[in-house]
Amino acid sequence: MSMSVAEDESGEEVHVPGEIDWQMLDKSKFFFLGAALFSGVSATLYPVVVLKTRLQVAQSQVSCINTAFTLIRGEGFRALYRGFGTSLMGTIPARALYMAALEVTKSNVGSATVRFGLAEPTAAAVANAAAGLSAAMAAQLVWTPVDVVSQRLMVQGGCDSTNPKASALRYINGIDAFRKILSSDGLRGLYRGFGISILTYAPSNAVWWASYSVAQRMVWGGVGYLCKGSDNTTALKPDTKTVMAVQGVSAAVAGGMSALITMPLDTIKTRLQVLDGDENGRRGPTAMQTVRSLVREGGWMACYRGLGPRWASMSMSATTMITTYEFLKRLSTKNQEVLT
Repeated sequence: MSMSVAEDESGEEVHVPGEIDWQMLDKSKFFFLGAALFSGVSATLYPVVVLKTRLQVAQSQVSCINTAFTLIRGEGFRALYRGFGTSLMGTIPARALYMAALEVTKSNVGSATVRFGLAEPTAAAVANAAAGLSAAMAAQLVWTPVDVVSQRLMVQGGCDSTNPKASALRYINGIDAFRKILSSDGLRGLYRGFGISILTYAPSNAVWWASYSVAQRMVWGGVGYLCKGSDNTTALKPDTKTVMAVQGVSAAVAGGMSALITMPLDTIKTRLQVLDGDENGRRGPTAMQTVRSLVREGGWMACYRGLGPRWASMSMSATTMITTYEFLKRLSTKNQEVLT
C-alpha cells in the first residue's frame, strides 16, 4: 500500500496509507477470499441480528436480555442461528455485487470529482457516498428475498407468540420457506419491503461511507496531534496495527450514527417482510398501516425497538467489516510492492 502525506497548518505530517482502487485488485482472489472472510464475520454477528428482528416484530416492549434468555430457554441455542444457512447462501452473491459496485463506482466517481477540481477530502467523501449508494442498490436485488426468507425463519417459534400476525411455525427450512412464499404471494412476496429496503440501505450506505471517509481523516488528525513533537511538528508513519485501529474506530462511529438515523425505516421494513400477506385474498399491510400499528402499540418510540442490538450490531459489523475489507484488499492487490 502506497503512503500518502496529510499535513495541516501546525506542521503535522502523517503518512496515511493510500487507497487501493479497483484496477489494482486481483478480481478472482478478491471475490474468493471475500466470500470466505465475510462468511465468518456474518456467522459471528448473526445472533445479534436474530435478537434485533425478534424485538422489532414483538407487540410490546421487551428487553434484549429477556428476549435472549426466553429464546434460548424455549428453543435452545440453535434458535440464535435459525435461518443462517439461507442468509449465508444469499450473502455470498450479494456481497460480491456489493463489493464490485462499491469499488467500480468509487474509482470512477473519485477520478471524475478530481477532474472537476474538487479538493481531495471533498472528492473522497463524494466518491465514497456515491459508491455506498450504488453498492446498496445493487446488493438489495439479492438481499431482499434473502431477508424475507431468513427473517421468517428467525421469528417462527415460541418467542413470537406475542404477535399473532407474524408467520406461524410452518417452515421446515429456507428452501421450504422460499417455495411456500413464492407459491402463496408470488415474486412480490419475496420482494416485500424492497422499496423501503432501498430507502433504508441506500441513503444509510451513502451516509456511512461518506462519514467513514470524514471520520478517518479526523481520527488521523487526532493521531498526528497526539504524536506531535516538542518542536510542534511530527512525521508519523503508522504501522499496520495503527492503521487498522484508526479504520475500526472510524467505522464504529459511522456505523453507530447510521443505525440511529435509519432505525425507524429498518423496523418498518422488518415488519413488512415478516408479516403474512395476501391471505384470503387480502393484501398485506402497507408501510403507512405498519407505522400506525407501531404507534398504537407503543408510540413513536416503538419504531426504535431493537435499537440496542442494531446499534451494537452495526457498530461491531462496521468495525469488523471495514478492517476485514481493507485486509482483503491488501491480500488481493496484484502488485504487493505497493503495500510498502
